[in-house]
Amino acid sequence: MGRDAGEDAGGWVPDPLGSPFEQLTLDLGIDGQHGPLAATVVRSIPSWIGTVGRPLNDVDVLYVHGWSDFFFQTELAAFWNRLGARFYALDLRRYGRSLRPDQVPGYVDSLDDYDVDIDAALTAIGHGGSERPRRRLFLLGHSTGGLTLTLWAARHRGRAAALILNSPWLELQIGHVGRDALTPLIDLRARRDPRGTLPELDYGYYTRAQAEIGSLPQDPAFASWRPERGFTPRPGWLAAVLAGHRTVWEGVDVGCPALVLLSTRSSSPMAWSDEMTSTDSVLAVEDIARAATRIGSVVTIARIEGAIHDVFLSRPDPRARAYDVLAEWAVHGARVA
Repeated sequence: MGRDAGEDAGGWVPDPLGSPFEQLTLDLGIDGQHGPLAATVVRSIPSWIGTVGRPLNDVDVLYVHGWSDFFFQTELAAFWNRLGARFYALDLRRYGRSLRPDQVPGYVDSLDDYDVDIDAALTAIGHGGSERPRRRLFLLGHSTGGLTLTLWAARHRGRAAALILNSPWLELQIGHVGRDALTPLIDLRARRDPRGTLPELDYGYYTRAQAEIGSLPQDPAFASWRPERGFTPRPGWLAAVLAGHRTVWEGVDVGCPALVLLSTRSSSPMAWSDEMTSTDSVLAVEDIARAATRIGSVVTIARIEGAIHDVFLSRPDPRARAYDVLAEWAVHGARVA
């Protein structure tokens, strides 16, 4: 039996994460200011025999990371592989494996720009073109990646069979009223100086929480891809995010069942406290839960006690609970029409 595009697209090379991970560089053309643009797909494919009788052996998962991040969650990939699914992760342009010298890390001035990255990745894994794929597509996004995939799914209804959001950044931390007040100021700054700098609001406490839990990537080679205090925020980028938040607030329809995983509590990011190892210290989870009700007609919201911002990097008990919820929903809830 021949292989399909998702099994052998050519150009795959070993990934720094080690076996079974491989990566494929996607050429996205030229950035007028900073030269070649690229995105990177990382894959973990279960063996054929390992998919026999598995409930998700007809599923391809595409994961998109959050702000200042990249894919390194090997346990997450192994979870999907055990269920029979093929796992793919996308390092977007100017992030992680895709960041090139002299580029502004993480910068875009419209989240729609990522359509190019996502479409290139989907083509590489066998979900491109006009023909209906033989396999189901599950989209999985964390934080800003969750916002990006929500907007993409709403613009491309029918492409995804399921959308899974891990603490998605669907609303600004000061709520929609604060966002409405801030947006004109940010938009003005974005028009005048889109790639200028904004005040740093990340004090490194979320990174410290992950370090205390033991869930940070251990390879020192990854340190330059994920700075302790995150990337410097830029006016053009923040304006793009705020526009995405406004679109969600107005209501979208992702066209498929959606699962939203969140911590039960938030904590202030302004000063270190031990509760940061068991709460979301990045987003206001109550606002995210409310915003999640605006993304479609079939939305499941699961609150995980003791989870941090990336629920799959939490301490063992909440992490296990999150995987249990995800497994049950992926096998049964994702088929709800």
